[in-house]
Amino acid sequence: MGGRQIGTWFDRRRSSWLRRFARESSGTSALEFAIVAGPFLLLLTGIIAVGLAFAGNMTLENALEQGARLIRTGQAQSQGFDAAKFKSEVCKHLTAPLSCAGLKLDVQTCTSFAGCNITNPLDSSGNLKSAFGYSPGVGGDIVIVRAFYEWDLLAAMPLANRLSNMPNGHRVVSATVAFRNEPFKL
Repeated sequence: MGGRQIGTWFDRRRSSWLRRFARESSGTSALEFAIVAGPFLLLLTGIIAVGLAFAGNMTLENALEQGARLIRTGQAQSQGFDAAKFKSEVCKHLTAPLSCAGLKLDVQTCTSFAGCNITNPLDSSGNLKSAFGYSPGVGGDIVIVRAFYEWDLLAAMPLANRLSNMPNGHRVVSATVAFRNEPFKL
């Protein structure tokens, strides 16, 4: 009987403590923030990483479109552009967050849109190839201009490595423009 009274006393004391704890609200905001802060910061980091990837892709597409216009109109051919000169023209339109140092360009001429042989820009190890071709064609030719940029900015962000498509944690950002050259004469 004595054990039963002690258990009852303990139960009453414990329930009293629980009631007081349930009514107390002085640390509620801090506790709620602690619960929500982790997922919020993770979501915020993800939004920033995806935003940066989108901005980099749009920057590359814009620069490539401006550079490809020189080939499409025959200006690159009439001025004797080689791969290096064409790259420098594309780089004039490349803005932050990308730089010209990591830019690689591939320009190829095709007999038809369906007959273009588009190769993988990554080698068998998953690294970006170092050399691509430059064949801008003549008036009326079908040309595919591709740009590749190995971006390491996202690799430095926490959890942004899920956006990588290379084994070293970097991301290859790419853009492609396909067109038929205008009927210019050299």
